[in-house]
Order: sequence, then structure tokens, then C-alpha cells
Amino acid sequence: METKLEQKPGDLVKVVLYGPESTGKTTLARKLAAHYSTEWVPEYAREYLQEKWNREQEVCQPEDILPIARGQMQLENTLAETANKVLILDTNLLVTKVYSEAYYDGYVDPLLEKYAVENKYHLYLLTYIDTPWVADDLRDRPEQREEMFHLFKQALKKYKKPFVTLAGAEDERFNEAINLIDKLIEHDQLTGSRPATNNKPGNKT
Repeated sequence: METKLEQKPGDLVKVVLYGPESTGKTTLARKLAAHYSTEWVPEYAREYLQEKWNREQEVCQPEDILPIARGQMQLENTLAETANKVLILDTNLLVTKVYSEAYYDGYVDPLLEKYAVENKYHLYLLTYIDTPWVADDLRDRPEQREEMFHLFKQALKKYKKPFVTLAGAEDERFNEAINLIDKLIEHDQLTGSRPATNNKPGNKT
């Protein structure tokens, strides 16, 4: 089962929309994928947990975490095969790890821990909480948005992941993301490698 959490090798620029729930990740992922005529990887957990809720009126439990992680990586690896230069991800295993720690008293399955840290992405776009909260069957903790944001940011810093914080209106975020991704693609085409990216001064922290 371990191999189901591995990332397949490839030459794509991989960009993760990363942050707490209801911060505009899915909307931005769709727009970026359309802009680059490429694939975007949806959040498998929403499909999995919505089906569970509809069937049982039960929320996520610790035993759901690894099936969610495996489903997420299967989606990523499948869509990477047809992506064009860049793959946009609505989430990844590091997101799953943060939620596991936050909801289950710090517990993370060792396999999830391993691949959440080892799988490689060229940029994380950390979405700030200056967006309206939109409730649904799965979202909770609207009163803890600030706390959750800091947990997500701490994970990026802990594992030295390249990230930029996106804040402001939808168009501002979209334009900033395009600027960053264009630079990654251009640098990759010119040199075959990608520049390191750190959190930009002036963005929300």
C-alpha cells in the first residue's frame, strides 16, 4: 500500500493551492487550469466525505485518513499524465497531514507523514483567510480560521517548503499566481531547474 502514496516522476511544474477551508482554493485552481490549458487536481476528501455524510451522516474519522490520502495521490498521478507543462493542485498530502494533526490530537499515520514530507512540489500558494466563510455539510470551525491558517503556515516552514501567501480579492490572487507560475515555467525552460521561492514580504502572515 505504501506505493499508493508515492508521486510518479515527471517534468511538470506542480503548484499546490494550500490553506484552510473556505479560502478560495478551488475557485483559483479552476481558473489557473483554464488559463494554462491544463489539468487541476480536485480535493478527493470532499468527494469521499460527502458520500460518507450522505450515506451515514458521519464525519471524518481517523480510519478515513489513509483512504483519502491514497485517493488523492491516485488523482494527482492520473491527471499528471495529461497535464500541459503545469499541474494545479487543489490540495495535497501535506494538507491531509495538517488536518489529521489538528483533528486527532496530533496523530498522523507514519505513511502519510513520510509522503506528505517527501513528495515534491515547486510552489505552495498559501491562501489567506480574508475571504467570506461559506458553510456546507463538511466545513466546520469557522471560529478557528486564524488558528488553522497558522497551523498550515507552520507546516510549510517546518518542512522548508517553497511558498507565497496569497491575500486580497480574487482577481489579485489570480494575477499574482499567474506571475509566479509564469516565472517558474520560464526558468524551467531556460535552465532545466527552478528557483527557490520564499514567502513574499508584504503579504499577510
